[in-house]
Amino acid sequence: MARHMVRICTLIIAVCLIAACGAPSESPEMTEDELVAKARGIHDRVLTIDTHDDIPFNFATEEVDPGKRGGRQVDLPKMEEGGLDAGFFIVFVGQTERTPENYEKAKVDAMKKFDAIHRMTEEMYPDRIELAYTTDDVLRIHESGKLVACIGIENGYVIGKDLSLLKKYQELGARYITLAHGGHNDIADSSTPRDRLGDGEAEHNGVSAFGQEVIAEMNRVGIMVDVSHISKQAMLDAAKYSTAPVIASHSSVAALCDHPRNMDDEQLMALKANGGVMQTVAFNPYVKKVSEAKSAATDSLRQAFGITGFQSSRDMSEEQRAAYDQGMEEINKTWPRANLQDFVDHIDYAVKLIGLDHVGISSDFDGGGGIDGWNNAAETFNVTLELVRRGYTEAQIAQLWSGNLLRVWREVERIAADLQKTS
Repeated sequence: MARHMVRICTLIIAVCLIAACGAPSESPEMTEDELVAKARGIHDRVLTIDTHDDIPFNFATEEVDPGKRGGRQVDLPKMEEGGLDAGFFIVFVGQTERTPENYEKAKVDAMKKFDAIHRMTEEMYPDRIELAYTTDDVLRIHESGKLVACIGIENGYVIGKDLSLLKKYQELGARYITLAHGGHNDIADSSTPRDRLGDGEAEHNGVSAFGQEVIAEMNRVGIMVDVSHISKQAMLDAAKYSTAPVIASHSSVAALCDHPRNMDDEQLMALKANGGVMQTVAFNPYVKKVSEAKSAATDSLRQAFGITGFQSSRDMSEEQRAAYDQGMEEINKTWPRANLQDFVDHIDYAVKLIGLDHVGISSDFDGGGGIDGWNNAAETFNVTLELVRRGYTEAQIAQLWSGNLLRVWREVERIAADLQKTS
């Protein structure tokens, strides 16, 4: 009898531990058709948000028309087809030498992308997609049946040394800023220093004194602090300095793929302590380690297309993009890419380590993202299907797709309102 009671107590403790970390439960036996039907129903009901979709400088023009199905990974038809309800369209400006002239150019380039997103939502397709400025906007627009556009800034370089630009960008719709990108800037150290910029391993040993001011002002005006792309120490600093929860808008787990862009267990625990969320990213090299042979073949292809930097690969014509994609397809046949199972392994790991409340989903589409099974917005349902296969419930899937990100965003809004009352 005593042994029986011990076994029952052990079982109860195990169940409680699973519930505490938010791990999925085992799915009951279902046929494939039943499983797909269940996943389809869940996918249709939950709000899906992808927190990182890149755009080129000629976005929302006749050359790159988001309302027409084309060669890019994200456009309105693909979002509608795949059930991707909302996307953060990204204002990205690559890091260059920090000179007064380059600061001005970065601001001009940022405005081109802001203008493009507003043009898409306000002039070209206001009946299909609307720009959200608040969490309430996201829910209202979604309920109306339209797609939701949000704006994120990738690389705090676009503010130069001018804190007042944070309020301007916030008024234009920016709701997160990645503090740094490839190469150090005035705000923080990058996880990927650039030799061409003269970067050492670290410049500020984390977040700079100016960066602390930037974070404080972002908290005040209501912009989420994004810790993707920055160095480990900078990430730990940002989580400590921010009075609001932070996000990692597109990062994955270092324990499963050791890459400078991924988050190790210490960072994940710091994110949890801060109340933030990691938006697990479907970017092949961050999901699955790339072999040296594949890297060499990819480098050769990039050279053949004259791609010498990160920015140039984003600004190809449709024809160039198609030819380049065909070349990458041949490479991926020889050396298979990461797939949905690999990707959701990262979600599982993070959920088990830091809890379901701190994990989300992102793609980095049109900025290098994409894996087998989720290579464009039209394939978004496949992510939900794999989560259902793993035993995640509808409520848990809703949290991963949008609930956790909206919780953080809503808390950032609340803290900003409080700070503005006292300033």
